[in-house]
Amino acid sequence: MIDANFKYELFFELSPDLLCIAGYDGYFKKINAAVPKLLGYSLEELYSRPINDFVYEEDKLTTASVRKELTKAKPLRNFENRYVTKSGEIVWLSWTSQPVESEKVIFAIAKNITHKKKQEAERNSLLADLTKINKELKQFTYTTSHDLRSPVNNLLSIFSLIDVSRIGDQKTAMFVETLKLAGDQLRQTMDNYVDVLIEKHNVQANVEEIDLKENLQEVLQSISSLVQSSKATIHVNFAEAPAIRFNKVYLKSIFLNLITNAIKYARPDLLPEISIYSEQVNGIKNLVVADNGQGFDLEKVNDRIFGLHQKFHDQSDSKGIGLYLVHSHVTNLGGQINVESKPNEGAKFIISFPREL
Repeated sequence: MIDANFKYELFFELSPDLLCIAGYDGYFKKINAAVPKLLGYSLEELYSRPINDFVYEEDKLTTASVRKELTKAKPLRNFENRYVTKSGEIVWLSWTSQPVESEKVIFAIAKNITHKKKQEAERNSLLADLTKINKELKQFTYTTSHDLRSPVNNLLSIFSLIDVSRIGDQKTAMFVETLKLAGDQLRQTMDNYVDVLIEKHNVQANVEEIDLKENLQEVLQSISSLVQSSKATIHVNFAEAPAIRFNKVYLKSIFLNLITNAIKYARPDLLPEISIYSEQVNGIKNLVVADNGQGFDLEKVNDRIFGLHQKFHDQSDSKGIGLYLVHSHVTNLGGQINVESKPNEGAKFIISFPREL
């Protein structure tokens, strides 16, 4: 039969955590093998010097204050401080300590949380960077919208001075009216995006009941020249779910980006054909936009398809922003978007709207 003291000693020495018995005088009285292994000091060095000698300089005062409270028989839970190893490396420890007043000693267990602290630091750094980028993007959007308003308003002012009735050529008169309409819609679009940005900065984007056909018609009207010049055919069927609860501006942006992408990335041997329809699957409303364009090799692009500045086709005017915006609009309001596609077999985007909206 194994001696009980031997078992306790074995447990003490084999524990991966740092096990310590410290005196009220501030010195180690007994430590297990994990302590010298982590700190790099010999047992003689660790026993002969005050514990605070091994503590990181900036944590010495706090550690001394906490140790003073322990000598008043107050237990300690999850106290974190830094120690310096013999090689100069800084390690983070999380302590749980229990004083024994009658013996004037403190029983303590410490866990090495250095890896956790590094992860926290990296995450905080990333969040800080993302916050900065987000702030800069907001400022850029405000500035761009403000700077573009002046030339757009100037163009609209010029158009308002043109008396279309005095233009003899009917085709020219129609072009002028189209330009006026496009200018009005451009100004309205800029205003809407800034409103959404402000709204999103303050509260969650406004959600309302939206007629899909009406929303789509407004988008198609704004790009009517592009649709006509590309000779695109657009099939629309919202019979299964004619309306959804969503943000109106977000939905317009989704329609705009998916339709213009379908036209932009059409196959050179086929005229663009786009199907836009709604469906209900297990009580979930879906919006589907499918085309017969160049498509994607999903095995190659993987989850990069919705990444910012990701490009998958050779187009000089491609910025890699459209699909990023679509994904952002959908997921910001709790929805999901999936893609089915093969090279030269088109792409099918399936947007699922959350029930709670």
